[in-house]
Amino acid sequence: MTDFAMTGGTAGNRRPALARLLAISTDEFAEKYWGSAPKLSTAAELGAAFDDLFSNDAADELMAKRGLRTPFLRVAKDGRTLGDAEFTAPGGVGAAIRDQLSDDRLLRLFADGSTLVLQGLHRTWGPLIDFAGQLGTDLGHPVQVNAYVTPAQSTGFSSHYDVHDVFVIQIAGQKRWQIRQPVLSLPLRTQPWEQRRAAVAEAGQEKPLLEVTMSPGDVLYLPRGYLHAATALGEISTHVTIGIHAWTRHHLLERLITYAVARLADDPEVRRSLPISADAGHADRVPAADFESVRERLIAVLAGATPADVLPQTELAHRAAQRAAPVAPIASVVAAGALGPDDILTLRPHLAAVLTEPNADGAAEVVSRAGQFAVAAGELAGVEQLLAGGTIAVRESGIDLARRLVLGGIATVVRR
Repeated sequence: MTDFAMTGGTAGNRRPALARLLAISTDEFAEKYWGSAPKLSTAAELGAAFDDLFSNDAADELMAKRGLRTPFLRVAKDGRTLGDAEFTAPGGVGAAIRDQLSDDRLLRLFADGSTLVLQGLHRTWGPLIDFAGQLGTDLGHPVQVNAYVTPAQSTGFSSHYDVHDVFVIQIAGQKRWQIRQPVLSLPLRTQPWEQRRAAVAEAGQEKPLLEVTMSPGDVLYLPRGYLHAATALGEISTHVTIGIHAWTRHHLLERLITYAVARLADDPEVRRSLPISADAGHADRVPAADFESVRERLIAVLAGATPADVLPQTELAHRAAQRAAPVAPIASVVAAGALGPDDILTLRPHLAAVLTEPNADGAAEVVSRAGQFAVAAGELAGVEQLLAGGTIAVRESGIDLARRLVLGGIATVVRR
């Protein structure tokens, strides 16, 4: 396969979304901070605000006018997450879905000190959809985006840790953050802080490793596991949290085990039944020879495994964990029908496209976040050019292939 996932067709990609969040180079961040230490970048150092990505007005629009449903919002107060019924209601005639956000109830709850958590903004708010898509490409790890709107002098959540890395962007107001050392370093998604409530509560009383007041435009990076609590100061405080669900060595372990189990299913000795007297529920009744036989075969398969054996599974998971850049169904159909030789096709961003090896007839497939796209032998050169360079003129690809690429969600049209 030819993998075009990392470039996304954008030549000279220097991780623009990641760079916007840092007052240091992306290389220095990768070497000194990624997954290991907090990093604060102030608005003065960054030199630009983030109000183009989100604002209090954006939050109000989402809650009052967009007909959002749960779980796109959570509400919390005094460390408790409220039940959905406390802030949702049917939407009225023609939209009587019972779990739509109720602006009236949210107004009362927010005025009474509740924190509003807008979830999944990488799916519901245009600027953050675009930014999250680019950041996921920059990092090579899936991202999600939430926003936290906290009333003045309120603490939305008590000290806790996340099982994913985060970038916190202060949007409005000020918030005081207290950061403490992990009670469990680099926790997995199966190791949430609730499993260690006592240890987290005890550590929350210790002197903070870092205590900082964040103002609009400040950005804080926190690796997973670091304890944190945030309190709004003298006014309403809004921050955006970008969660990074990092691929880990544990994911490689899971892929290795899956590969080994599949390989050993072809071994008749592994498929052999245990003796009648054996009881797999009791260790002392499983014959040692059977256990040793399986263990030795497992070790042998793992010792012979290569990245090429297991990484295709990781590639599939990587592709499924994020979405390609949004595509406009109506506009795309119109554009495909009006294609001319002077038009230019641009590869759809964040597509994570892979071109398979040609078969005996010279045909291949593009496998991507848009699905599978068949490529005839005569079309191969044009598709390779699009995937590698990011653009191709319709006069080079031919109108038929160009139209299929647009309708297949692989490319968009740039008029000339």
